[in-house]
Amino acid sequence: MKVLVINSGSSSIKYQLIETEDENCLASGLIERVSLPVGIISHKKHGELSHKEEAPVKDHQAGLDMMLKLLLHEKHGVIRSYREIDAIGHRVVHGGEKFTHSVKIDDKVMEALESSTYLAPLHNPANILGIKAARHLLPDIPNIAVFDTAFHQTMPKVAYVYALPYEFYEKRGIRKYGFHGTSHQYVSLKAAETLDIPYDKICAITCHLGNGCSIAAVKDGKSVDTSLGYGTMCGLVMGTRAGDIDPAIIVSMVEELKLTPSEIKNILYKQSGLLGLSGVSSDMRDIEKEEEKNNERAKIALDIFADRVRKYIGAYAVTLGKVDAIVFTAGIGENGWEIRERICRGLEAIGAHLDIEKNKIRGKLAVVSKDESPVKILSIPTNEEMMIAKETVKILSEE
Repeated sequence: MKVLVINSGSSSIKYQLIETEDENCLASGLIERVSLPVGIISHKKHGELSHKEEAPVKDHQAGLDMMLKLLLHEKHGVIRSYREIDAIGHRVVHGGEKFTHSVKIDDKVMEALESSTYLAPLHNPANILGIKAARHLLPDIPNIAVFDTAFHQTMPKVAYVYALPYEFYEKRGIRKYGFHGTSHQYVSLKAAETLDIPYDKICAITCHLGNGCSIAAVKDGKSVDTSLGYGTMCGLVMGTRAGDIDPAIIVSMVEELKLTPSEIKNILYKQSGLLGLSGVSSDMRDIEKEEEKNNERAKIALDIFADRVRKYIGAYAVTLGKVDAIVFTAGIGENGWEIRERICRGLEAIGAHLDIEKNKIRGKLAVVSKDESPVKILSIPTNEEMMIAKETVKILSEE
């Protein structure tokens, strides 16, 4: 089955055409600067850059039209007719409580998506634009919505309800939802396959570490807790986001510093995290270079980042009761062997023993713990698009 995976952002469209039977990516691309005077279109065929140009991309519909023409192009394309596309899988960031799993999109689903955009005002509207454009251009091909939050909807109430007045949850839906679910699901599946453990038996702690970061506790193949919550700021230290802080700090920002909500939001989301701590950059690689020059703030930033990840791993080990695997993924997690080593210092207490030499890899699937380690440590490159394609096939097969 050929599945077209679309990840529509506010000003960009990522896509992959995947042959799901052999998990082969036939074509992929990125359309940037949508709605701006000059857009950038990059298209790969079988993993190799085949076409790149700068041209106006009026809106998301125009962007998808460009994508289809490239997929059908005599030189750059990989299909002869759009009818070879069996289904379209869309990444949708937030499904709220209405969508606890992936779903085939119809008019009723679209209404529900429109009504819940307030939960992810920066992401869901853009995701919806991509869905609308795909339904308009390819009306006879089924569209499936795959939600970042869906994987975490198996969390028990004890994990997702905040200790606020209960009507905040009942009337406003203020609760932990979690994000990066597609990535956590994919790498936990891959960990089970790699370790030859049935997926419904594996207990894993999955660490999605990129510019945005989250950790999930996966028990018997289901998410039972995760570090991101109602929004995308809490939990771990991230590139520019603060992670867990004392809410009294926000009160102080309002009462003593007289900052406005928008100023506070800007500080917490865009000026904090690794950038705020180091004063150098939000990029882990830049900070590591500065640490080599004996920059004390760079060292502090890296130590704090590792400390927060380690604390969540320890907490989730207790939540799970037993741990088969700790998985590192995403840009930092799968490429930054140095930060993996830093994080793993002290994890021997829960039976996770890193092999220093095995760990010196980037972007590869590998077991990087010692052979005798009771808890295995893995580096697994994430592939959210492949997971979306798998979910799309699953939903269609259930019809």
